[in-house]
Amino acid sequence: MEPQAGGKVMNSRERVKRAVRFQGPDRVPVSHAVLPAAQIRYGSTLEEILREFRDDFGWDFLPDLPRGSYPPPYRQGVHADDFGVLWHCEWEGVCGIPEGPLRDLDRYSEYRWPEVFSAGPPQARLYSGHMCGFDDRWYARGAWINYFEAIHFLHGFENVFMELGRESAAFGRLLDDMLRFNLTWIDKWIRLEYDGLHFADDWGTQSGLMIRPETWRRVFKPRYAEMFRRVKEAGMDVWFHSDGCIREIVGDLIEIGVDVLNCQVALLGFDWVRRHLRGRIAVRTDIDRQHVLAEASPAGVKEEVFQTLDACRTDRGGVIACGEIGPDVSLENIRAMYEAFRDFQ
Repeated sequence: MEPQAGGKVMNSRERVKRAVRFQGPDRVPVSHAVLPAAQIRYGSTLEEILREFRDDFGWDFLPDLPRGSYPPPYRQGVHADDFGVLWHCEWEGVCGIPEGPLRDLDRYSEYRWPEVFSAGPPQARLYSGHMCGFDDRWYARGAWINYFEAIHFLHGFENVFMELGRESAAFGRLLDDMLRFNLTWIDKWIRLEYDGLHFADDWGTQSGLMIRPETWRRVFKPRYAEMFRRVKEAGMDVWFHSDGCIREIVGDLIEIGVDVLNCQVALLGFDWVRRHLRGRIAVRTDIDRQHVLAEASPAGVKEEVFQTLDACRTDRGGVIACGEIGPDVSLENIRAMYEAFRDFQ
């Protein structure tokens, strides 16, 4: 990778901004992504690795969220979130299964929306670094805004797909009400000092999009575009996470303003990513956690990391190194992943 003229070591904020904008960072930025269950399992030994391989998003500047304060999706047992969704979590620190309160749209008039959430940095860290304020020590990336997922958490996964076939008036109301909720929430975020805001909806299966691309473009693309427009007009970067094989909508996401795509690179295919993503959009990587991180040797992990980063990067940047750490990933493989992040040239 071609560094900034003079080869100076950059601070975290400059490093990430240059990587996102293809302006030649000094090295590949690093972003931690740690399931709480991994922290429970490995404790201080994992924390030592995370301190050794510092991330560029402020992980070091917050304490861990106490286990008793985990949000409903990660808290063992059955707990309701602010939308009234019941989360059935069997494994503390691993996201549970949602049970929505709005499964019958004929009773929509009975549902009471929560007050729009507050915005700003948390008091403790959960999963990834999140700091607010323009500071050289971190790139300020805030929020985690769902749209499609928030809708199917409320209405039920299967029910949403049935409604996409019917497109009833009640379902259209749900789509529009969730959009209004999110836009009001976004308005709170963009008044704060952030470099970028994060959106997240898993749209892919192992082999393709969950719905017809034409349906996605008609129903969801305009609504995403409206949300992203608010962020872009505020001068912030749009980060979008989506698991699965989302090849068919990557071009659409680029068109409507996504600056950084967090995707499963190996699932999309290294050669496909080189042809269709590299140089067009920055990628926050997701190292294969189905097989490689959980099952491969440390040498195999390093090879996977090198292939992933090489598929995404250009001589001027365009990649943020990230791999989710779950409780099924050994400490040896965690270290191997971060060593590969460090050693990649």
